[in-house]
Amino acid sequence: MGKHRSHCHFSPAHAAWGPEEGGGTSHSGTKLGYTVTDVPPWYLCILLGIQHFLTAIGGLVAVPLMLSKGLCLQHDLLTQSHLISTIIFVSGICTLLQVLFGVRLPIIQGGTLTFLTPTLAMLSLPNWKCPAWTNNATLVNASSPEFIQVWQTRMREVQGTIIVTSCFQIFVGFSGLIGFLMRFIGPLTIAPTITLVGLPLFESAGDMAGQHWGIAFLTTFFIVLFSQYLKHIAVPLPSYQRGKKSHSSPVYLFQIFPVLLGLSLSWLLCYVLTVTGVLPAAPSAYGHPARTDSRGDVLSRAPWFRLPYPGQWGTPTVSLAGIFGILAGVISSMLESVGDYYACARLCGAPPPPEHAISRGIGVEGIGCLLAGAWGTGSGTTSYSENVGVLGITKVGSRVVIIAGACAMLLSGILGKVGAMLASIPIPVMGGMFLVMFGVIVAVGISSLQYTDMNSSRNIFIFGFSLFAGLTIPNWASKNSALLKTGIIQLDQVILVLLTTGMFVGGFLAFILDNTIPGTQEERGLLAWKQSHKGGMESSQLISKVYDLPFGIGTRYCNVSWFRYLPACPRKLSCDKRMDELKAARQKTSVETSLERNSEVGADTPISTNWG
Repeated sequence: MGKHRSHCHFSPAHAAWGPEEGGGTSHSGTKLGYTVTDVPPWYLCILLGIQHFLTAIGGLVAVPLMLSKGLCLQHDLLTQSHLISTIIFVSGICTLLQVLFGVRLPIIQGGTLTFLTPTLAMLSLPNWKCPAWTNNATLVNASSPEFIQVWQTRMREVQGTIIVTSCFQIFVGFSGLIGFLMRFIGPLTIAPTITLVGLPLFESAGDMAGQHWGIAFLTTFFIVLFSQYLKHIAVPLPSYQRGKKSHSSPVYLFQIFPVLLGLSLSWLLCYVLTVTGVLPAAPSAYGHPARTDSRGDVLSRAPWFRLPYPGQWGTPTVSLAGIFGILAGVISSMLESVGDYYACARLCGAPPPPEHAISRGIGVEGIGCLLAGAWGTGSGTTSYSENVGVLGITKVGSRVVIIAGACAMLLSGILGKVGAMLASIPIPVMGGMFLVMFGVIVAVGISSLQYTDMNSSRNIFIFGFSLFAGLTIPNWASKNSALLKTGIIQLDQVILVLLTTGMFVGGFLAFILDNTIPGTQEERGLLAWKQSHKGGMESSQLISKVYDLPFGIGTRYCNVSWFRYLPACPRKLSCDKRMDELKAARQKTSVETSLERNSEVGADTPISTNWG
């Protein structure tokens, strides 16, 4: 972990380094308030952690709400709130595991939408279809044993399927298979994969924003205003320093808290419009989802304290019907997460993740899915792309902030009222936020092409075809699923999920084409990709500082000889190799300095090939 920036006092001035002073620098030269290993002041960690939590709350809430119909819970709002609290609590646990022992990047874990399609497909089978009486609100008694048996048997089936499929992800991660595959994955594979993480979400973001376009655009306006136009403006805030009188220090609040400020202001406006009766009270009227009391029944009935625990819905059961379908969701989730790791590293000032870090990250995500299945969230867990977008907006990449956000999740998952209140964030507010967040993800994916030769017709074809196919094929498959039926339900689920997942289609095509169409290492961008952080001792120390296991595991403690044979454990350089690396770095620096001095006049400024 990085050390605190000041040992003398806590001041707001240290909370937000300005655009031209202090802070760190990402690997593209973009100014960062805090890099991945920095430790901001405690109060800043709490506020930024809450901001990440609020950014993820949209996805966290969406998963159980979208799953409720398949579980026959559409008229049981209290149980829905319990599912929301459970998924928030488990996401906090999984985030802590990922940041501390997984890939070790500042990345939030939460419920994944890639599991929803196969899960709903499984629940639509004849033996799992909801009884007709559960669709009638007047006939549903949420406390009756019969109704509880109906939805809990379905939940237990989903739990068992997720637990079984998570073992596959654990094996792929900790066996090093994902790290081995990364040797063949370059910028032309990563670019369409990351881009297709954000692009296909335009429909869901538009649907959410379209519940009230005025509120959605206002939220977007606030975030853009704070993050782009006012980021250079410092706000004087009271500060205290030992031995000095009270004074004010400049704080770049708008640069660090654009999402939190934008959400808060829009949420407050929705509350005012609700109280004054401006927003319609009729559920069928346009703009009703913007009301802060549209789910007020959940807030009043939710308990103050409720601790989720494994097996709270009963002992999980397993059948073969849903395993293959959810296995396809696991594969798509892994590919998406690898893209998120690279995007996250770019935006938080970290080197590209090495193979052992990627292996640990995927393995820990598998453990997270195992825990999600045991607790009964109705979904697995994955890395959240929208929170990677927050890193690009706030320029704060400290993983300590994510740890604070995970603690906020754990607390909110225990405090039922807090979880119910967060679930009441108006849908248009979340839609306006996603318009900005997903746009940043798309841009990060496209920027990976800076390493490649985009004057090459080969590269233009691979990227363009993969991206367009990643949009076209899923769109066709979702509208013509009947044509894909083979008569084998399990195989049908696998085919449908794979072909309707844009980042899998585009990433897979780019992977095949980039590794089969002839092209030089320089043309494919692999040289610049691999050399962007090769520089000797300093680079090795930076990679070790970011990605090695914490608390001295593998170095000072538990340092056994066979650790180096494990794919998920970092490999240490010997002293002789470190000295050779340092000498090579000095020679390289000397040569580069001489070349720069000789080519100073008339040379074009090259495009940076560093991360960030």
